[in-house]
Amino acid sequence: MAAFVRRSIAPMVAGLLAALGAAAPAEARIVAVRIDRTEPFAAGASFGAAGAYERVVGVARGEVDPRDPANAGIVNLARAPRNARDLVEYETDFYLLRPADPARGNRKIVYEVNNRGRKLLFLFFMDAPAGSNDPRSAAEVGNAFLLRQGYTLAWSGWDPDAPRTGGGLAMQAPVPSDGGRPIVRTIREELVSGTRGQPVEIFRLSYEAATLDQSAARLTVRRNEAHPPSEVPAGEWAYVDGRSIRLLPAGTRPGPGTIYDFRYPARDPKVLGLGFAATRDFVAFLRHAPDGATAPNPARGGTRAVLAVGVSQSGRYLRDHIGQGFNRDEAGRRVFDGVLAHISGVGRVFLNAEFGQPGRTNTQHEDHLMPENEFPFSSARLTDPVTGRSGALLRGDGSDPRLIEVNTSTEYWQKGASLLHTDPLGRRDVPLPAGTRAYLVAGTQHGGRAGLTAAPGPCANPRNPHSPAPALRALLTALDRWVSDGVEPPPSRVPTLAGRTLVPPDDTGFPSIPGVRRVLEVNRLVLFGDWTAPRPEPAKAYRPLVYRPLVSRVDGDGNEVAGIRLPAIAVPLGTHTGWNVYRDPFPDGELCDRDGTFAAFARTRADRLAAGDPRPSLEERYGSHDAYVARVEVVTAALVGARLLLAEDADRIRDAARRANPMAP
Repeated sequence: MAAFVRRSIAPMVAGLLAALGAAAPAEARIVAVRIDRTEPFAAGASFGAAGAYERVVGVARGEVDPRDPANAGIVNLARAPRNARDLVEYETDFYLLRPADPARGNRKIVYEVNNRGRKLLFLFFMDAPAGSNDPRSAAEVGNAFLLRQGYTLAWSGWDPDAPRTGGGLAMQAPVPSDGGRPIVRTIREELVSGTRGQPVEIFRLSYEAATLDQSAARLTVRRNEAHPPSEVPAGEWAYVDGRSIRLLPAGTRPGPGTIYDFRYPARDPKVLGLGFAATRDFVAFLRHAPDGATAPNPARGGTRAVLAVGVSQSGRYLRDHIGQGFNRDEAGRRVFDGVLAHISGVGRVFLNAEFGQPGRTNTQHEDHLMPENEFPFSSARLTDPVTGRSGALLRGDGSDPRLIEVNTSTEYWQKGASLLHTDPLGRRDVPLPAGTRAYLVAGTQHGGRAGLTAAPGPCANPRNPHSPAPALRALLTALDRWVSDGVEPPPSRVPTLAGRTLVPPDDTGFPSIPGVRRVLEVNRLVLFGDWTAPRPEPAKAYRPLVYRPLVSRVDGDGNEVAGIRLPAIAVPLGTHTGWNVYRDPFPDGELCDRDGTFAAFARTRADRLAAGDPRPSLEERYGSHDAYVARVEVVTAALVGARLLLAEDADRIRDAARRANPMAP
């Protein structure tokens, strides 16, 4: 509710200032740019008609006026220190890859919001074999899809606590005070051992503890998210320093995935919401500032359009950027012309709050009751029967971008993605506004990209290696044409209630596959009271109703029938899902983070019968390698015709099908 109030007061303040004839506040802007490096990329290698590229790395300094209505919603901005011009300052790291010869570029920017400081564009959109925050070789940009078309690629920092190691991007944001005194508040952190790369016994805190007196803090533990917590006695944990705690004695705690809730007095929050303004103003600067100005423009000016891309956390960031009104700069201009948010579900980021923790992401097991999901979920204007509020993600004030939201199967199970296109209770389909599209890439998992294997990791089932990248490239191309030429993208492709393809998780029709453990529950989205409580409970006023995410129905093979069905699903070699299950020693039986499942088909009928597998074998369904290739060719041609697959990707998929005979012994 607080975020809703913040978003509502800005236009009211603007109207009041106008009515009173008040002088307009100073426009927020980038006031200085320091370029640390400008150097050839990939030793001057040429990328198609765009030719050579160069890397530009530096720092931009900006100023924001707390009195401006456009900044009214930034929490604690009014309590931040100010400079001699009575403005709040920040600095943000930036990184660009731009055509060395501007005349050979397409004069468009693809701006990727970084994910925890990381650049994911190369991994998820260009099939790069590994992630890189400071790419120097052609191999590190994969198939160079965006470079070959002449885009300038841009990144900048928005999270002050994002790691800068290895070329990570962050920003410097001020620390507010309470009348000159440090701000101290008792907050809660969820500390999960041994998952998402976290240590098992030493935990880093998001904020510095205001005191190291253990009696002022409380630590509880539970094995599964739904289990009641139990107290961890003071003798079984200790502060290492003001930013970390240790479990004691070493080596005696429960297994990986165990959840610890730590409630402690924290101090010195940063003005995290300034990250939204930093993105807004830096992108506006790239687009509109002339080259050669006092602060040199690293994009060199003359930009025709800006497309934004976000993956996972950064896609959620973009949804919040739009919803909180930051897609309009202080001169009234649209910031991003088009936005493609990938694998965001209906989430936002826990950023614009005192003691926010933007690295959190809500799943069935972890961060389940941390702030992330907030009505309005959809770009369509709806009334929320749970809270009684009305609203839409889009603002309808001329600042809205063309919006494409792409999700994998996992976001329907873990991130409430069906609520993008249904009412909050999942009872009816909702038509999306004309400027919005939504797509499910069938049979894919949250982290799906080129080069993954089926290794199970912490999951009970083999994981899903199917990559949605070919669909992403086609949809980003469609977004550009929509923004640049007015050519509408393909219609949304999602499961629907009307088509009987959107169903409860226990009614998908999933077959009984030998050796595959299945799940019947999605991650439930709930409203709750104080997030800082030792164990937050759903808000009492909302308990009678809960949000109702739904998932796609599947066919007899267990593959989803709705969405964009790339050849791996339309001409399958196995079953691909967006869900998996943790196995011991992890919390057995819960959704395995954001991983999917892959279950290969038997090669022959005899193999299938011996295993008791109800799914037809490769031999039974295709008969020969030539017949399999012919099916792939039909499907790729149809997808190209629907503008859901690019011709170059269709060629790659067909070539791969011709080279490898899946029925060979």
